[in-house]
Amino acid sequence: MTSGFKSSTAAIAVLAGMAIGSMPAAAADLGGDCCADLEERIAELEATTARKGNRKVKLEVSGHVNEALFFWDDGVESNVGQYTNDNSRTRFRFKGSAKISDDVKAGYLLEIGVRGANSKRFTQDDPEGGNGLDTRHSAWYIDSKTYGTVWVGQTAPAAEGITEINQTQTADVAKFSDVEDSALGLGVRTITGALVQTQSQGQNQLLGFRRAIRDSGDQPGEPERGNIVKYISPEFAGFLASAAWGADDYWDIGLRYKGDFAGFSVAAGIAYGKETSEGGDAEGQIGNCNASGNATGVDCEQIGGSLSVLHTESGLYVNLAAGQSTDNNAGALYAGTGEEDSTFYSIEGGIEKKFFPLGKTTVFGQYYDADTGSTNRRFFTDSAVDGPVLADDARIFGANLEMYGFGLVQGIDAAAMSLYVYYRHVEADFDLRQAGTVNEIATPGLEDLDMVVAGGIIKF
Repeated sequence: MTSGFKSSTAAIAVLAGMAIGSMPAAAADLGGDCCADLEERIAELEATTARKGNRKVKLEVSGHVNEALFFWDDGVESNVGQYTNDNSRTRFRFKGSAKISDDVKAGYLLEIGVRGANSKRFTQDDPEGGNGLDTRHSAWYIDSKTYGTVWVGQTAPAAEGITEINQTQTADVAKFSDVEDSALGLGVRTITGALVQTQSQGQNQLLGFRRAIRDSGDQPGEPERGNIVKYISPEFAGFLASAAWGADDYWDIGLRYKGDFAGFSVAAGIAYGKETSEGGDAEGQIGNCNASGNATGVDCEQIGGSLSVLHTESGLYVNLAAGQSTDNNAGALYAGTGEEDSTFYSIEGGIEKKFFPLGKTTVFGQYYDADTGSTNRRFFTDSAVDGPVLADDARIFGANLEMYGFGLVQGIDAAAMSLYVYYRHVEADFDLRQAGTVNEIATPGLEDLDMVVAGGIIKF
């Protein structure tokens, strides 16, 4: 009896629904064509919403915006400008994955960098330093829990970031081992006030402070992203091993560790890479690989590493990094007296703790020192617009750059944001020789560079 009652009720409900559905639309219209309006809004939303191309592969959109004010004083001129902070420049990324089996998945990463104005390339003569988009990553991967991960495309080799390991908020805003990103494109001045001019590959340009850290400005031991094939092992007791190869011709191997013990969080890594080419410059994973200007081939290698230790209860921490790169052709420069090795070391110490509900506060101090080997890539000119500076035909036999600074980062958890301010003092020195000889060329006194950087990064 109960079953019959349920069936009758269901039938009545269906008949009622059919009757209502057959009624003219105007009967439910409270003053306009609501359905047409709704369909139009749905179409508009679909046209302006990011959607996956299929239901099999996940899509995640993320990134951050990192913009700051740079106040600087080069001993003669002082100024301020707003720049994209290249310590971790503004970017957006698309990434995702699809499950193939319980053990294997495939995925991808597409990441685009965005610079409104370039914090590491702007100069006294070019206050913008270049802007626009650049491809940071464009790669796919296959990952096995059992056998590891293989990446193919433009992405980071095994050693990328190996000298920059840092467990604190300063990693995104004031790298302790990659100091060129903070205004070191600014030109070096003599104590007479002249901007030092050089020429490289037929182009006149200012001698930037970053040229004292290898000709490329990259710290020794640190490679660039490139077009590579990379393998990453499964994690074992906190360790990950990796290896990469990229054409013309670069390869590297690396080992990383992350773990906790005795109240400390520890992250560390070390990597070795080598780059060769039979003609001209190589693809460029090792910065300044062709410092000798050798047109017949290049032969470079480098090793680098870093360590980050954080005491989890007190928030006290220390970061250490060091690296060395070798251009095996540079020794032939300056009548066989050229210096093949470029080295650096850096340290950061401080405290990072949640003193306020707002978010973590990081108070830090930093020191950096780099010694650069010989290069033949640029020469000094006395025909500069700023007046005579150095004798023509002077080359960089060696250089040194020293930096010290301190600052504060305040996290804002509710907005996935950090606000920061830091000060840096930078000194550069260049040892010059006449091309092809051991003859020294007197270097005039150079002004130091001081800066204050204040900005914010917000993640999405």
